[in-house]
Amino acid sequence: MKRHRRTRIKICGITRLDDALEAVEEGVDALGFIFYEGSPRFIDPEEAKLIIEQLPPFVGTVGVFVDKKRKEVEEIVEYCCLDYVQLHGSESPKYCERLARHAAPCQVLKALRVGPELSAETVAVYSPHVKGFVLDTYSPLAVGGTGTAFDWNLIEKLELQKPFLLAGGLSPDNVESALTTVRPYGVDANSGLETEPGVKDHGLIRSFIRKVRELENSALLAD
Repeated sequence: MKRHRRTRIKICGITRLDDALEAVEEGVDALGFIFYEGSPRFIDPEEAKLIIEQLPPFVGTVGVFVDKKRKEVEEIVEYCCLDYVQLHGSESPKYCERLARHAAPCQVLKALRVGPELSAETVAVYSPHVKGFVLDTYSPLAVGGTGTAFDWNLIEKLELQKPFLLAGGLSPDNVESALTTVRPYGVDANSGLETEPGVKDHGLIRSFIRKVRELENSALLAD
């Protein structure tokens, strides 16, 4: 009998408790909180902490940062009790290594904005220092939350040696295609589940998570 692989689901850009609890009710694996002031989904650490304190056990919490000083990241990790740090800027491999060491047991994920210029050599220098990658859409105008998908055919050339989450414009409309085409370790949805930046649509949350779980129970994702 073929084994069915479980796809991890992260929903990012959480700013409201009711959105977080709806995602938890539907079985999300992790929630993302964006601590980048330039994002329309920015959340203050105090507000994030209040939400995180009301989450049940075994729901991962991810802090998203963009080129923030390492000590400040470490302070927010400790204050909010984060499980993961997702680095979405131009942080160096050395930065990742030091953060992973000083913020432990919090684990480090490096976001890569995928475009034709991203090479396997660039990815390889990060691999020893991070737990995994988040593959997002490259845009010269934004570091994330673009609402558009990238060319998934570019992933193969990256020769990834660590698990990765697929991001970039994922929604209930394209998640089946994403999972059957790319077969990522997990999916990371944000703008595709919103009515406006930072405000999630509960119907879209339910539809997205249920579609992923339905695919797991079909032959489409069997190993």
